Amino acid sequence: MHCLLSGVLPVSVISCVPITTSLMSGFINPTYIILLDENPLIHIFKNQVSSLKISFNNKNNSCPMVGISSVIFQKILTIYTNLRCLKYNPSSPFGDALYLYPANGIAICPTLLELHVSVTDMKQCLHILDGRFDQLRILYVTFDSVSPELFNIEDNQKPLPNLRIFSLCCYDKININDFDESIVPLLRRMLNLEELHLNIIVKCYEEFISGDTLNKDIIIYMPRLYKFTFNICSIIDHRNQTNFPLNEHIQKTFKYFFNNQIITCIDHFQEKGYSQCHIYSYPYKLKVYNNITNNFPGGLFTCVTQVSLHDERPFEHDFFLRIAQSFPFMKELTIKNQKAQNKKQFIKSNSDDQILSIIEYPNLTRLDLTNTHDDYIELFLFDRKMSLPNNLHLCVDYQSLERVTYYFTRYITRNHCAKLAGVYFYPLNQIDENIKNYFPHTCIGRAVDFV
Repeated sequence: MHCLLSGVLPVSVISCVPITTSLMSGFINPTYIILLDENPLIHIFKNQVSSLKISFNNKNNSCPMVGISSVIFQKILTIYTNLRCLKYNPSSPFGDALYLYPANGIAICPTLLELHVSVTDMKQCLHILDGRFDQLRILYVTFDSVSPELFNIEDNQKPLPNLRIFSLCCYDKININDFDESIVPLLRRMLNLEELHLNIIVKCYEEFISGDTLNKDIIIYMPRLYKFTFNICSIIDHRNQTNFPLNEHIQKTFKYFFNNQIITCIDHFQEKGYSQCHIYSYPYKLKVYNNITNNFPGGLFTCVTQVSLHDERPFEHDFFLRIAQSFPFMKELTIKNQKAQNKKQFIKSNSDDQILSIIEYPNLTRLDLTNTHDDYIELFLFDRKMSLPNNLHLCVDYQSLERVTYYFTRYITRNHCAKLAGVYFYPLNQIDENIKNYFPHTCIGRAVDFV
């Protein structure tokens, strides 16, 4: 760490300390960690730094970070005695997330008022609020899994009167099984909360989460709450329930939510045997919008850079036009749909290819088509249908791309393939001359390298 700070004058705020893989290896050595306390430069800074952001650069997962991250976190709280705000790898992937051990309510870093952190699971969020950070005013937590021992943690009923702003975000595909027994009791402890932000996926058993649910279970327990933004997807297995409300009914439950426009959308997946209700406050401020279906209500999402599409019904040409209009700054797109397009044959039979509007995604840098029907691969590689930027990285099933490109000989798909910055195959056995000629200036790799 001394090499990062040696050329910096003493200041009250250090905006970012990037920790690379090589530097992480240094932290593994316990001797190095101890020497941090003895570094004279640290002594100069320790009483002056009030705001600190730590960012890990471990893209290749070459260094296991969970244990190391916890040690670094504890050291920072011990060394910087005047710390007010700590942003500790706040948007970390799971492998770099923080793991906290029970502290028996012992206060740590009593000056800390604001904490942004990514933790391994929901249980770690409860550890943060077990008494060690009672003075916190602002807490932003992202987690990657839900622990089965979630409800056995001591001190999970203690009030949190000092907390004013709380944000809870779970990664995609992480379902919270017991909303009433985990999220609701946690939020009810925050008696004086003024701002609440929820981004969660919840597995329900009989009823979707609606405006009535949020009001009777959460909002009435927070008399000072004036700002509430949320992005909540509730899922019900068809084995538990088969009678579902209409979307209009869910929408009416938000009639008393005056501060935000609330968007609701219900989808039924008969093949997978579940239904979901997606509710969110608009304008939408998150960077990620996942699992968009054909029922997507539209709108403008200028903050979103990462999008995923999923449905059991086919996506047609006009749907991709709507996506382009709604997400002008989209950088990453994942499509999961195994259904062939219905209108493709109609267009071919009427020779109307030329009247279709060209779809444009000018900021797209990453495209994942590994779990899609060939029609969508063809759509993105036809330059008469799609306009793609030159710096695009594509991840795709090898056999699917073989079929779409006629074993890497098809002329109409050659232009887009030749301009790709990278193509990543699943699986990839060998790279023959046909592939090299079809992708003359493209980096060719395996799907596991598409990170």
